[in-house]
Amino acid sequence: MKYTTVIFDLDGTLLDTLDDLTDGVNHALADFGYPLADREQIRARLGYGSGHLIAESVPGGRDCPDYQAVFDDYLAYYRAHSSVKTRPYGGIPELLASLGRRGVRCAIVSNKPDSAAVELGERWFAGLVETTVGERPGIRRKPAPDSLLEVMRRLGAEAASTAYVGDSEVDIDTARAAGVDCVSVSWGFRTREQLVESGAGVIADSVEDLARELEK
Repeated sequence: MKYTTVIFDLDGTLLDTLDDLTDGVNHALADFGYPLADREQIRARLGYGSGHLIAESVPGGRDCPDYQAVFDDYLAYYRAHSSVKTRPYGGIPELLASLGRRGVRCAIVSNKPDSAAVELGERWFAGLVETTVGERPGIRRKPAPDSLLEVMRRLGAEAASTAYVGDSEVDIDTARAAGVDCVSVSWGFRTREQLVESGAGVIADSVEDLARELEK
């Protein structure tokens, strides 16, 4: 097999989190009397971390006087409701199990706050991934390669035998910055056309496509 380590993005790649994220943002917006967002607006704002998500959702962005309070409100609510509607995409747990049986080491790197990423990783993929890293103080979030390189260090992974799997331009740029192959998936928060425009080299349109690509 070409890849001995496969590292996955979380939201839009392993888990369909869009409804819980939308509910979390709208809960915080409603608490402060701001206009609510629909699912497609939230979808377009995802990928660059929670701070960006809230900045794109409040009037004035980070200059909004309520920005930090809305962010804190969102984070507290989301942490308590992160798995109400969230589920793995069909076939994902089976894919991770198949990779594990083949001796492939799997992990998660996300721009979701570290505590939320770890909690979701443990809830849905315990025993299927070895480690999960989210956004933390002192480490640059994606598309900087820091978190991906940190996980590779933990696993003793070599760039030539590592793939990063994600659903957005952020993941493409992260993989490129870390010097590893990227496999993009089209079932997440970006369309196939958007992935092509962002320079995706390999795109999987189904979990079966992804399995074939990773298990070559």
